[in-house]
Amino acid sequence: MTALPEPTQNGFPWEIPDHLLSIEEYAALGETESGFTELVAGRLVTSPSPTRRHNKAAYRFAAALEAQLPPEFDVNLDLDLDLGFAPPGEAGYSRQPDVMVTYRSANERVDRDSALFRATEAVLVIEIVSPGSKRTDYVTKHDEYADAGIPFYWILDLDEPVSLVACHQAGELGYQDAPAVTGIFTTTEPFPIKIDLPDLTG
Repeated sequence: MTALPEPTQNGFPWEIPDHLLSIEEYAALGETESGFTELVAGRLVTSPSPTRRHNKAAYRFAAALEAQLPPEFDVNLDLDLDLGFAPPGEAGYSRQPDVMVTYRSANERVDRDSALFRATEAVLVIEIVSPGSKRTDYVTKHDEYADAGIPFYWILDLDEPVSLVACHQAGELGYQDAPAVTGIFTTTEPFPIKIDLPDLTG
């Protein structure tokens, strides 16, 4: 494994690596404080700061989920998720879903090793669409999360009326997308849940 560069005084707390990063190297960066929040084919990806409305919706969505989750699941906000597309040491893929439901049993490993969650530990990922993320959320991440084997992917769009598209694995077809829902969203998969969508931004 290539050693990471030492921190510098060039305006960043660390030097931007000049090679494609593995998941292990990306995890070793820790909090970069430089806007890099995801890893795609070994390349660091920047994300703009979320708006107040976006943050409020994520917080309320997570709170609504947590209140209804079966005990074997846990909810997390803005944590790294290793998609598992590359073997150790090779250029990796990590996304940072706005909200993620994982198996509670994974928490001990993640906390103990300061590790990333693995796609195999995620039951549901949720992305909240921002003005600059529509194609990424509806197309790119849609395909990546399906390829990673994550059973359920929900896309929350805050444009009025607030809507949610629920996607679930459909074998070799990847995700099958349900029609967009407004108002009250209810489902029995992956667990019974009821979400008041307009209330997420109220």
